[in-house]
Amino acid sequence: MANLVVEVLEANDLMPKDGHGSASPFVEVEFQGQRQRTSTKPKTLNPSWNEKLIFNVKNPQDIPNQTIEVVVYNDNKRGHHKNFLGRVRISGISIPLPDQDILVQKYPLDKRGIFSHVRGDIALKVYASTELEEINTTPHYNEKNKKKKKVKEVKTFHSLAAAAAAISGGGDGGATTVMQTQSPPQKSEYAVVETKPPLAARLGYWGRDKTASTYDLVEPMNFLYVHVVKAMDLPVKDVTGSLDPYVEVKVGNYKGVTRHFEKNQSPVWDKVFAFSKERLQSSLIEVFVKDKDISKDDFVGKVTFDVPDVPERVPPDSPLAPQWYKLVDKKGDLLKRGDIMLAVWMGTQADEAYPDAWHSDAHEVSQSSMKDTRSKVYFSPKLCYLRVHIFSAQDLVPADDTRELDPIVRIELGTQGRTTRPATVKGVNPEWNDELMYVAWEPFNENVVVSVEDKNVVIGRAYIPLRNVKQRAESAKFPDAQWFPLIKIRLAEDQEEAKKDKFASRILLRLSLDAGYHVHYESTQFSSDLQPSAKILRKSSIGILEVGILGARNLQAMKAKDGKLTDAYCVAKYGNKWVRTRTLLDNLHPCWNEQYTWEVFDPCTVITIGVFDNCHINGGDSTDQRMGKLRIRLSTLESDRLYTHAYPLLVITPSGLKKNGELHLAIRFTCTAWSKMIAQYGKPLLPKMHYIQPISIKHIDLLRHHAINTVAAKLSRAEPPLRTEVVEYMVDVDAHIFSMRRSKANFHRMMLLFTAIQYIYTWFEGICLWKNPLTTILVHILFLILVCYPELILPTCFIYLFVIGLWNYQFRPRVPPHMDARLSQAENARPDEIDEEFDNFPTKRETDVVRNRYDRLRTVAGRVQSVAADAAIQGERVLALLNWRDPRATAIFIVFSLIWAVFLYVTPFQIVVLLIGLYIMRHPKLRYKMPPVPVNFFKRLPSRSDSLL
Repeated sequence: MANLVVEVLEANDLMPKDGHGSASPFVEVEFQGQRQRTSTKPKTLNPSWNEKLIFNVKNPQDIPNQTIEVVVYNDNKRGHHKNFLGRVRISGISIPLPDQDILVQKYPLDKRGIFSHVRGDIALKVYASTELEEINTTPHYNEKNKKKKKVKEVKTFHSLAAAAAAISGGGDGGATTVMQTQSPPQKSEYAVVETKPPLAARLGYWGRDKTASTYDLVEPMNFLYVHVVKAMDLPVKDVTGSLDPYVEVKVGNYKGVTRHFEKNQSPVWDKVFAFSKERLQSSLIEVFVKDKDISKDDFVGKVTFDVPDVPERVPPDSPLAPQWYKLVDKKGDLLKRGDIMLAVWMGTQADEAYPDAWHSDAHEVSQSSMKDTRSKVYFSPKLCYLRVHIFSAQDLVPADDTRELDPIVRIELGTQGRTTRPATVKGVNPEWNDELMYVAWEPFNENVVVSVEDKNVVIGRAYIPLRNVKQRAESAKFPDAQWFPLIKIRLAEDQEEAKKDKFASRILLRLSLDAGYHVHYESTQFSSDLQPSAKILRKSSIGILEVGILGARNLQAMKAKDGKLTDAYCVAKYGNKWVRTRTLLDNLHPCWNEQYTWEVFDPCTVITIGVFDNCHINGGDSTDQRMGKLRIRLSTLESDRLYTHAYPLLVITPSGLKKNGELHLAIRFTCTAWSKMIAQYGKPLLPKMHYIQPISIKHIDLLRHHAINTVAAKLSRAEPPLRTEVVEYMVDVDAHIFSMRRSKANFHRMMLLFTAIQYIYTWFEGICLWKNPLTTILVHILFLILVCYPELILPTCFIYLFVIGLWNYQFRPRVPPHMDARLSQAENARPDEIDEEFDNFPTKRETDVVRNRYDRLRTVAGRVQSVAADAAIQGERVLALLNWRDPRATAIFIVFSLIWAVFLYVTPFQIVVLLIGLYIMRHPKLRYKMPPVPVNFFKRLPSRSDSLL
């Protein structure tokens, strides 16, 4: 017989119920009518049980359809009374497959009703077993006999999945919700898990620690800072009388070194070293001054400090003032000359010196590669659309006088180059009347290069400074067109003839910087900024987004081939602000604990966060490897709520779906202007110019490609660079490329939309077939009331919608959106589909492979074609009712329409609706299995499919 085992481990931060600020909690678990409970832990809000409750399972195949209910109670008066402390409902479908280890899952306790006061979470393990062995465990109690039992050790098959229904604490899955479309639950390892890290924002010790008020979404990390400023009057060591000094700061096995100065006895280093307090292996800080030499560096002097005596500094206090210290020799005696200026203090990651300091985590990195490990904030360049209208030209000088001039105009801005259509009027005075658009960027130092070409030969060129082009905001009026002189491109021997030219060629152009548009360089579905380019058109912020990048766990060893682990860093992007955490070397469980803030102007925007493996340490030249990313739409976050979750890092590789670990984040969205935020839902998504003078989708895609290249080029020139592969991954540069996996995912998304319609149809079919007589009678009563009082129809519909929304509140999502492997069709993607997704464009695969893929694509396209044809046929049949394509059918319909018009004229409308409704909901005994007459008549109507070749 199979068994279900529920391990009740512990609970945290329960609600006090005994009137003295405490509680005596115990846990009851119910499954398939079996109810068991744990022992009572008196006077504690953080109980620890570590007890196993075993339930018999009659039919293991019924587990996915069952619900495990875990309820925490407070024991009053020796078990005669109990107070509700919270509950968790776990869907049986979340019991995982038997190929993973047991994992502890923490679930937030849910309310029983609207007026319940509940807080805290409970840690559980739930798994199935078939074989039992003897174990020793704490006694548990059965509600019927309450006798002590000995249970046996369980051979586990799988750990409990963090299913969405369980995490949200909402009922027994999506079946209980109304009018909600949900995809099947994904594997537990791909689910989001809520965590409870000890953050200042949750523990509530603001004001006690200044660091906590600044960095309240991350855990404080303590560092020992040593600021080496400069030295003075150092003694010489070389025979030549010169000194090449540098400083070595040593704490245990960690050693940081400054650069050396040649022949300088009073050098200035201004270098900060940061040593993680958790990894300090010594209580002594040694600062050595040495002389750089070819063979062996000479000792000059040193200064020592005791770690317990180092003062603590908490921002926003002013930086610690450095002091002069006398150098001592190896024996500890003062040197006759030589002083060094230092500042030593204990601080956190909130310290101003933290971003630019040398970190002990990167002690193996060379000085030149140190920049690639720093945390930085970047701002993408301000982009703007450049519109160029080419009208005509005058007095062009052809390169070949023997034929008629047929010129075109080529306009270039940076790496962007496009040509006009052929001239509508040819000759030396051609006309084009064509318009081109480009992506420009501040500070607008580039030149617009206008070239007039004839048969790929440049016959004239103009250079227009971009800073001289007028900006156009919301005004629909374009600036006036201007004539620009063309410089004739001639050979050196023709320069004398060029001076004799009486007339100069010129071209008529209208240029404008259209700052009223928003320049798309992200995928439109995942846009993080919808503001126009013009500053005067931008609205004030509506809130603040705070993100604490806590760390990652269980990362994959991306450099296993090189004998190393992973050099991970995290990148977050929202609006034009990009942030990059520091790189933690050779670590599968990095802890960044860095907090960043963004202004929010629109709640319907998305923040993107990705994790990468740094491959540029110590001179590496390969691209940084993608480890996974996630997107969170701000409108799905509750205001002022702190979200702390571990998100799976999923990425599609040529070998299939791969999980590279979990990313731990703390996220909080704070609304500062509720009225403005609510008003945003009624405003257009894009700026006004997109609707007054819309840009075609074709041009938007082309301009987005140029915008991505511009942003990637600018960010790659920063220090440290945010490289092109990172930017392209964060903005989904390949989202438009065909993928069979994406096509399947979008098809399933579309099918999920019909589940609500299918649900309503199934429910109404059950009413018509009298499957539940009581429900059917109630529907008939409601139908009769609405027919007798038709003015109640619309109010009843809206009341019904209100009740549905209120009922679904208890099933609302409790976790932010995340990458769904099941919805993305990533779990079941075939290897050939993955290989096709990673193939270049144009393809480089063999002919047979391409032929098979083409045949498969034809099969899928054939199904889409059939669906489109069916939809077209139904529409054409509706039109055929009155277009006399079938004379007899149209005659029948119009006669029938006349009869119905007379009947409706003499019959009250309520009677008609009543008869139709009662006929539709008639009893099954009065029904026929054959289709009704109207359906047969409609299917016989002609369509235009007969006219297709």
